[in-house]
Amino acid sequence: MSEGQKFQLGTVGALSLSVVSSVSIVICNKALISTLGFTFATTLTSWHLLVTFCSLHVALWMKLFEHKPFDARAVMGFGILNGISIGLLNLSLGFNSVGFYQMTKLAIIPCTVLLETLFFRKLFSRNIQFSLLILLLGVGIATVTDLQLNMLGSVLSLLAVLTTCIAQIMTNTIQKKFKVSSTQLLYQSCPYQALTLFIVGPFLDGLLTNQNVFAFKYTPQVLFFIVLSCLISVSVNFSTFLVIGKTSPVTYQVLGHLKTCLVLAFGYVLLKDPFSWRNILGILVAVVGMVLYSYCCTLETQQKPQEPSAKQPEGNENESDPLLNAENGSVMTADGGAIKAPAWKSNKDLHA
Repeated sequence: MSEGQKFQLGTVGALSLSVVSSVSIVICNKALISTLGFTFATTLTSWHLLVTFCSLHVALWMKLFEHKPFDARAVMGFGILNGISIGLLNLSLGFNSVGFYQMTKLAIIPCTVLLETLFFRKLFSRNIQFSLLILLLGVGIATVTDLQLNMLGSVLSLLAVLTTCIAQIMTNTIQKKFKVSSTQLLYQSCPYQALTLFIVGPFLDGLLTNQNVFAFKYTPQVLFFIVLSCLISVSVNFSTFLVIGKTSPVTYQVLGHLKTCLVLAFGYVLLKDPFSWRNILGILVAVVGMVLYSYCCTLETQQKPQEPSAKQPEGNENESDPLLNAENGSVMTADGGAIKAPAWKSNKDLHA
């Protein structure tokens, strides 16, 4: 098997792992948040990251990967920025309607495209732009309902979009600049993300829910789902870094909208959530956009001149990365309308 085939197989595996783990954690968190009333999303995310770090530390002890220290300031800044973006997403959800929050998530792709075009001189073909437009239209039809605007919520949404885009772009660029793997980057940044959310989590959750996370009644059933959610989150966090490192921020967001459609479908089939023809139409349009995106990226990859690998610049930044194909060197969300708990009851891992 050639190196290219191995890489493509690894990319397919990373994408599959990301979809399965993300949909699984949405279902688990839906039960935890909606059914059992554990609404402390930001604090739960800090526990996710702590368990992820401990799991990676055990893996390092077992020599499953090599620890590779690099720029400490870059790691710290990256970890804190990721933590802040999670907190802002939760605040955006808390201070906006669900419909406006869905629009916030949809804005991440065009914002990422704009940032990469302005600062990384990355070019997106008209075909890629058209396929992304169809995708966003479909997801918008399926998930966006009411659009209630307010100044504070709008500012929080803007900050959430910007920090999320920058954090995802940094996830890709750091791996390529310092030649570190997704596992090495996740291991070093996890403590800063977890610490940031552990400090601000109880305050944000208290602000959004008017409850105290430490005063909550932790029944065996609640503890079971918390532990299960934390274990699944290891796979979610690992696959997120892996997918962004192997593909791009835009491809990762496209994958995130695929998860949204799957969660809506699973919610209807398994949990009997309300479903309308509008949801079905939106999902079908979104799937058409995803297929077009993958096809256009594959086509552009095949049309590139086949130069010797030694002559290719490392970290090529062209958007030629389909959902099921090669690497391009650029850069978690999926609950949407499937969760019927109050808006502030979601967390970023539901959208990871």
